[in-house]
Amino acid sequence: MSSYLDLLTYGDTGWGDEFLAGAWMTIKISVCGYAIGLILGLIGAWAKLSGNRASFWVSEGYTTIVRAVPELLLIILLYYTGTTALRNLLVALGFGEDIQIDAFAAATGTLGFVQGAYTTEVFRGAMLAVPKGQLEAAKAYGMSAALRFRRIMFPLMFRYALPGLANLWVSILKDSSLISVVGFSELLFEGKTAAASTKNYFFFYMVTAAMFLLLTVLSNVGIYFVERRLMRGVRRA
Repeated sequence: MSSYLDLLTYGDTGWGDEFLAGAWMTIKISVCGYAIGLILGLIGAWAKLSGNRASFWVSEGYTTIVRAVPELLLIILLYYTGTTALRNLLVALGFGEDIQIDAFAAATGTLGFVQGAYTTEVFRGAMLAVPKGQLEAAKAYGMSAALRFRRIMFPLMFRYALPGLANLWVSILKDSSLISVVGFSELLFEGKTAAASTKNYFFFYMVTAAMFLLLTVLSNVGIYFVERRLMRGVRRA
């Protein structure tokens, strides 16, 4: 048992510092990708419900393609072809031939783009669940569209969307491991590296799984407190 614990110590003989660094990178990738997904989800949901046919079909095509193609394949395609296309665009605009796309930005942008398609549908359903009478009453009261969205639509929509958003957070926390296929040093990548270096595959993969489980449990605790705060004063059926 002590020999296994020695493998998780700090320094050159252990992998503890690498695992903590990988876990921290997983959290950063997940948070940034989730934030990008929220923004894209709001835009996508608005486009689907705006009544504009062009906006609807762009958003519909985006969500259909992302949800139809396997996420691993999407990440590989977007990470490599997206960064290459962006680099070529920057070179064409005169930014120089030695432009390098930041790997962290590429990873979080890729993950956020995939997440945004699912967030779009969560927000769309939440927007449709907001009682129309409250919006009509606010409009009759003289509120502008922006004020109606800020004071009525967004708070109610977010409350209805919270269960779905919570599931998406846990999902992106796990899906961040897919970034390891492009060589990004997150938690799963560090676990695979440690397992391959020491040949202790079962031990290090179990440690990796336990760390993902711990992150999920801590996330669920945080989600529980957020949900309790948002649901204060709401009468439950």
